[in-house]
Amino acid sequence: MEKTDSIKKNYAYNTIYQILSFLIQFVTTPYVSRILGSSGIGVYSYTNSIVSYFMIFAALGTAGYGQREIARHRDDKEDTSRIFWEIELLSVFTTGISVVIWSIWIIISSRYTIYYAVLTLSIISVAFDISWLYAGLEKFRLIVRKNAIVKIVGLLLIFTFVNVRSELLLYVGIMSATGLLGNVSMWTYLPKNIQKISIKRLHPFKLHLKQTFIYFIPTIATSIYSMLDKTMIGAITKSESQNGFYEQATKIVSMAESLLFSLNNVMYARQSYLFSVGKTDEIKDKINKSFEYLTAVSVCFMFGITAGAANFVPWFFGKGYEPVIKLLCMMSPLPLVISISNILGNQVLYPSGQRARSTRGIVAGTLTNVVLNSIMIPWYGAYGAVIASIAAELVISLIYVHMSKDYISWKQIWNIIWKKIAAGIVMALLIGLIGINSHGSVIITLIQLLTGTVIYMGVLIGLKDKFGSYIISEIKKRGKNGKAKP
Repeated sequence: MEKTDSIKKNYAYNTIYQILSFLIQFVTTPYVSRILGSSGIGVYSYTNSIVSYFMIFAALGTAGYGQREIARHRDDKEDTSRIFWEIELLSVFTTGISVVIWSIWIIISSRYTIYYAVLTLSIISVAFDISWLYAGLEKFRLIVRKNAIVKIVGLLLIFTFVNVRSELLLYVGIMSATGLLGNVSMWTYLPKNIQKISIKRLHPFKLHLKQTFIYFIPTIATSIYSMLDKTMIGAITKSESQNGFYEQATKIVSMAESLLFSLNNVMYARQSYLFSVGKTDEIKDKINKSFEYLTAVSVCFMFGITAGAANFVPWFFGKGYEPVIKLLCMMSPLPLVISISNILGNQVLYPSGQRARSTRGIVAGTLTNVVLNSIMIPWYGAYGAVIASIAAELVISLIYVHMSKDYISWKQIWNIIWKKIAAGIVMALLIGLIGINSHGSVIITLIQLLTGTVIYMGVLIGLKDKFGSYIISEIKKRGKNGKAKP
């Protein structure tokens, strides 16, 4: 097999891609918000949440399971190739079943039928998604190259062809088609990484069906409660605007999470390998370092968005999106809470083969979400859905920490984050004063961003937080390296 990239390189590739995705969303979101309006965004949010259920069934846990199996067998190209083809055949089969059931749904649907028909492309794209192969081989550069090009093409298509509110269907089509194109493009790298295997040697159902179901259960539980909010808001409130407001708020939070959790996407494959060779001390070290980094960034986001949302939302989304301000403030703790379960899931429970055990936490979170959604949404609409989501994520994180007690404890987590929370409070107070009389200024947001970052890092350094100390050491190291050059 080709030599795998280092963690730093893979994280760099993944981060570059997430930054690109972030910038593209940052550019397209204000444009689409103004063109389609909150009701158009709501229709897209609702219909996309429906098709997502069928996409989950089509994937059937093959992404997480496939990445883990490829990582565990990457030293043997023939074995890796056999596993790849078996899992891919299974994915094609489940996608075919999903498309058939989806076609029935389209026929019986009374609303949004045309949108559902176009979204069929999203389900088909699942069969072509082999990013799990390259993730398992720790070759994230291959994923980044192709998907980056596809995202840029999608951006250009949206700005070129989606110009009026009536072109919502075209927007849905572009989003679905670019997703399919991105997955298909990944196959161009296949001959260099996978060899041909005789069909007689492949046993996809016998060897992998049970395991993919084990991965499927927590996947569907996680995805259902993250999508169920949008589905239940639409079904209970009958308001496309309520879904539109919720979609926009979650979009900002999701952009932050994509940057945060790109590290865990990289670490999952490496930790799977370390568990397979029994390097416990190295596993614990990487978990602690991940907590230092992810909590530092998520706490900064939490207090930053809370203090800056009132000024940010009006200029970013435009008129008519005022409810998003409160929704964003309520959602701001989500990245911090999710980072706990995300680290422990991707770096302890999943790579160590405890995916089935971790399902208990996901199921508990899902039940919490469903019950609270049923109670809160009729009274508070989208705000109720936020409360339910935070409660669900807290339940999952609590359970995951208990399951991972051999690797980290609540006391360790608290020792890692308390200085960061203190720094976040100071930052929020000061940047809140900067924007106290401003409602919709890009300049004020930039000042808040720059000032907030400096204040946050300054307080961390003053408190001798490990993350702050790491940043200082890196600056000094780079300074010395720079001086050493002729």
